[in-house]
Amino acid sequence: MKARLAAACAALLLALLLVPLLLPPGPEVRVDVRAGMGASGVARLLKREGVIFSSLLFKAAARATRSEQKLKPGVYLLRKRMGTMAALRWLKEGRSEQQKVVIPEGFMAAQIASRLHEAGVTDRTAFMDYVRENNLEGFLFPSAYFFNRGLPAEEVAHHMHMNFRRFVEPEFVRAAQSRFTLPQVVALASIVQREARLISEMPMIAAVYRNRLERRMRLQADPTVQYALGKDTGEWERALSRADLADPSKYNTYVHFGLPPGPICSPGVDAVRAVFYPASTDALYFVADNTGGHVFSRTLDEHTNARNRIRRLARSRKGG
Repeated sequence: MKARLAAACAALLLALLLVPLLLPPGPEVRVDVRAGMGASGVARLLKREGVIFSSLLFKAAARATRSEQKLKPGVYLLRKRMGTMAALRWLKEGRSEQQKVVIPEGFMAAQIASRLHEAGVTDRTAFMDYVRENNLEGFLFPSAYFFNRGLPAEEVAHHMHMNFRRFVEPEFVRAAQSRFTLPQVVALASIVQREARLISEMPMIAAVYRNRLERRMRLQADPTVQYALGKDTGEWERALSRADLADPSKYNTYVHFGLPPGPICSPGVDAVRAVFYPASTDALYFVADNTGGHVFSRTLDEHTNARNRIRRLARSRKGG
């Protein structure tokens, strides 16, 4: 009796496995498999979407093939009636639709975390916790990425950091300089990245800050204050008040001498190169000219005159 029952069950399971091979595939269906669902949750989801005929059979097949812990999260474009073994294979191999996420140069970690979260790639809070624990601000390479959805935060951050090592660290080796450590280079490059609107001006901006460091002058870089105020929210405060400029944060280069304690954003390769190869100039000041560029000056008097001239021009344009 038991042998007959076992044979009947085996025949039923075989029939259920073979049914999808005998039926034409159904229409495409997009299925969102989220992290932590487990084989049971995935089985229920696939059954509900019509991808498989039996959630019990899917769980049994996952257990038999030792795949229960190997089902990868992501958004999958599957077909109705594709069957247990085909669906199981897709989820094991992670054949999900990848999400394109563009991380611009000059984004701080909190901005990166928000963009990844909004794209469904990883959790914002978990990402920021990992970044802070591993001091990765500035060391997450800005680029266009293609990620699966629902990934662990450490996996995403590690991938971005590996790209930093791939593209930025060779620049440090090639420069063969001894003045700055790599973290100092990235810190200065991050300021250059936030200040510059034109790549062509990056070497001049880098030169100004290097000159100020050599003369033991405060950097007085607005982006460092903006970062101090917005590093937890991911917002760059545009208009800084006198009280903002007096903020005691260690990142405030209006108050403290030298470089900030770390980068304020993720700089691109051009900003890093500008730090290594600054323009040949003795300029110590610059002011935005309201057209995307800057006016550079050697003395405070020249700088004050340039700033007043730009303000007068702006007022005349408004009045006109």
